[in-house]
Formats: sequence, C-alpha cells, structure tokens
Amino acid sequence: MKFDNVCIESLAVALPEEVWSSAAIEERLRPLYERLKLPGGRLELMSGIRERRMWPTGTRPSDASAQAGRAVLVKSALGAERVELFVHAAVSRDMLEPATASFAHRKIGLPSTAQIFDLSNACLGFLNSLTVAAGLIESGQIRCALVVSGENGRPLVEQTVQTLLAKTLSRNDIKPYFANLTIGSGAVAAMVCHRSLVKGHAHRLLGGIARAATQHSELCQGDTHGADALAMQTDSEQLLIAGVGLAQATWREFGAEQGASFDRFICHQVGSTHRRKLYETLGLDLAKDFSTFETLGNTGSVALPATLCAAVDAGAVREGHRVGLLGIGSGLNCLMLAVEW
Repeated sequence: MKFDNVCIESLAVALPEEVWSSAAIEERLRPLYERLKLPGGRLELMSGIRERRMWPTGTRPSDASAQAGRAVLVKSALGAERVELFVHAAVSRDMLEPATASFAHRKIGLPSTAQIFDLSNACLGFLNSLTVAAGLIESGQIRCALVVSGENGRPLVEQTVQTLLAKTLSRNDIKPYFANLTIGSGAVAAMVCHRSLVKGHAHRLLGGIARAATQHSELCQGDTHGADALAMQTDSEQLLIAGVGLAQATWREFGAEQGASFDRFICHQVGSTHRRKLYETLGLDLAKDFSTFETLGNTGSVALPATLCAAVDAGAVREGHRVGLLGIGSGLNCLMLAVEW
C-alpha cells in the first residue's frame, strides 16, 4: 500500500497515574515464589520491564480513549467538527455491543456526522486503523479521521495474580501466564488527514506492507473471565520464533517497496528479549530503536503509537526523519508502515 496525501497531523498519549513495579507484582506472588523456589527479580530480568501503569478500578476503555482523544484535539490545529471518521482500535472494549467507539465518541464530543466503529486486531489495531483511514482519505471519501485506542490491562493482571495464587502450579505450568504480567495500560490518539489540511510541516504516512501467518493463531489467546476479568495464555517461546519469522518475511517486502534506509525504528513494545531478537534477525541497528516497555510494559495496540509519540517528545524523532513502524500482533499478523516525520 502507498499513500501520497495522508498525514498524521497530531498525536497524543494519555497515561494512568498508578504505577505497578515488577517487584511489587512479585511481592503479591510471594507464596508462589516461595513454594516453587523462584528467585525474586526474574520478571524484570526476563522482560526488561521495570514497571507499568494501571487505570483506576472501574475505568472503561472508552474513558481512556476519550482522554487521549481530547488531548489530541488540544494539540491539533483541526477542530472536532472536522472529524469524518472515528475509530476505536483497542483490544479492550466496554462491552460486546454497542461499539466502544459509541461511548468514546460521546465523551470526546465529536460531531454526529462522523462515521464511527471499532476495529480490533490484537496489538495491530491502531496501525490497521491508520491504513483504513488513509485509504479513505487517499480515495477522496473523507478528509479527516480520529483514531483512538484505550487499553486497560488491570483486569488481566489482577486475574492472573489470583489464578497463580489459587492453583497448585508447577514451574512449567506457570509459563503460559508469564506474558500477562508484562501488560500495562494507556491510551493514544491520532488525527489523520489530507495533507492539504495541514498547517506547517506535514508528517506523511507513506505506506506499508501487511502479512499474516494465521497457522500460529493458537499461540496467544485471550478472552473474558467472568464479569470483570480477563484471561490469556501465551506460548511465549514459540510466539517469539513465529513472530520474528513473520517479521523477517514482511521486512523483505517492506524494504523492497519503501527502501531500507530509516533514521529511527519504533517496534511493538513486548520486552528486551523480543526487541533484541527482532533487530538481530532483520539485521537492523539497535541504536535506531526507541523503547518504552521498560516503564510502560506491553500496552497492546497503544504500545507502538504511544512510543512514537514519546520519541517525538524526546527529540529522538525529528522533522524530516524517516521512521519505520514495525508492528506484530497475535494471530499472527505483521504490519510495517513508513512515516516521513
């Protein structure tokens, strides 16, 4: 896919104030650690994640998304009345029906003329939504879209801790639960528009490549667990191997279409092992990476765009930089996008 007239006009993040350190989670799991004789500090050592943030109990994904949506409108030179498409792109949702976009639309105060819907695809939902909006803009159907994502990891981590403490599990039995403890919460929003609407420098979305390897769809699966809880099990070792393999195949085509010269790379934020293996396999310079997993954990669909926002705020991504967005999500799916910032 290629785009000539699509820009990310503004980007904003909303983060919870409550911080959960990996050490604090391990302290809650002390009975399990003592029974299995597990050394303290292994969660941070294995993942590189020092802490993550959590929304207060009772926070809905639409609340988080609306907070980010309002924040991006403050930064944007375009008013809410310009929004013709509104997409909620998170894994998390308020309920099965109606679309979580309906609640977030009302809370942000968007016009009734905007088409709204949810688009969910594990950790790739936000990037997928960018391409959907870009296609509509490029074809002339719309001129401006607002994409939001609000992920609430608290129910999953809480349920995982309860499960690990309630069941008599072996060291091998706890492996599928490890990835759950790396999850965090956050929200992000982007105003995406036709370049003719941008005042000043335009951050162009150039295009990208998407590929799927659905033979691996059973490696990471999550679902509801009771009224307010979530459950997920992950074969982390096989997911890493399959994910990096899919990324390698996608990168070959991505480089052929967009070129391999980039000033900065932003990847999905899983952890230190995944990042190192990905860069080694693709033959990319790790010095061009920018990461947030150390302090935010894995925030699902929020992770990559929120890290891009953090990189911009830190001056690591500057005007004129070519940025490669390397997204991988369970399913398995891979989407790589090129941005000229």
